[in-house]
Amino acid sequence: MDALEALQTRVSVAVLGEPGPDQQQLRQLLQAAIRAPDHGLLRPWRFVVLRGEQRTRLGELLCQARRAVQPDVSQDDLDKLAAKPFRAPVIVAAVAEVDPHNRVPVLEQVVATGAAVQNLMVAAHALGVGAMWRTGSLANHPLVKRGLGFDDKDEVVAFVYLGAPSGSIKRVPDEAPEAFIRPLPDA
Repeated sequence: MDALEALQTRVSVAVLGEPGPDQQQLRQLLQAAIRAPDHGLLRPWRFVVLRGEQRTRLGELLCQARRAVQPDVSQDDLDKLAAKPFRAPVIVAAVAEVDPHNRVPVLEQVVATGAAVQNLMVAAHALGVGAMWRTGSLANHPLVKRGLGFDDKDEVVAFVYLGAPSGSIKRVPDEAPEAFIRPLPDA
């Protein structure tokens, strides 16, 4: 699949099963990710790859964060939250390890990490690996960041769920790029 075809046909895959990407595929995905545009060549992106029972740890961190923000959360809600990391065989946590004192604004460092995630997702599509970007409101809770090995200043940009596409694939309607162009307002 060529680059334009991959970019123009990529869709998120909601249902992911075994197998997840193998080591070679995962290396290819991360190699594509780290080629993202990056003002100042800061390389702010860091990746934590979670497989097997490592996903349990992510579920525990999410539950700790939920309890911190909602002390009366039900056990049923916590059980559902703990199960979320098992929606796919592999999760790549993409984190912007930001330098707030750099001349490059923090926003650009975070956006560069988002671009790395986009590259990873397009590469996954090109390799036939299903991918879904699911992060959620708890991703940047300090307990989650610290549990993943990062500082409070850093930003969790994505939990990318990876696996074999399963079930029907959502089709995104073809849209004309012109629908998203806005004219410059008159002065």
